[in-house]
Amino acid sequence: LTQFYTDLSEAFGLFDRVGDNKVAYNQVADIMRALGQNPTNKDVKKILGDPSAEDMANKRIDFDAFIPMLKTVDAIQKGTYDDYVEGLRVFDKEGNGTVMGAELRIVLSTLGEKMSEPEVDALMQGQEDENGSVNYESKCLHVTYHLT
Repeated sequence: LTQFYTDLSEAFGLFDRVGDNKVAYNQVADIMRALGQNPTNKDVKKILGDPSAEDMANKRIDFDAFIPMLKTVDAIQKGTYDDYVEGLRVFDKEGNGTVMGAELRIVLSTLGEKMSEPEVDALMQGQEDENGSVNYESKCLHVTYHLT
């Protein structure tokens, strides 16, 4: 446990750009992701107490304040395979377990936690068949396996 705590502290320290053993609020989500969590920006803002944009850029927290936040994020219910399939089924116009890759790209980059174009490209690489469709049922199994 001590080594684990040390590793967390070192990872946290990599984001300290000032040298005061603290990080800006707007870095908290990135640190959590670097440590293997996948919080939404909304979750992180809620955990931080819904700070203003100015506070996100200017307020700083230390490692001891960060650890309970990391534990909170770790306890948040993660989406299951069935959750992902159900969410994608909305875009399955044919009812055959596939969605058009182009439509999925638009959804990923414009709805909810918007992904950047490079993130979408990385996720979609090799996922489309010769017709430009993605079999979301088998792909969700692959994605959720890697997220858990």
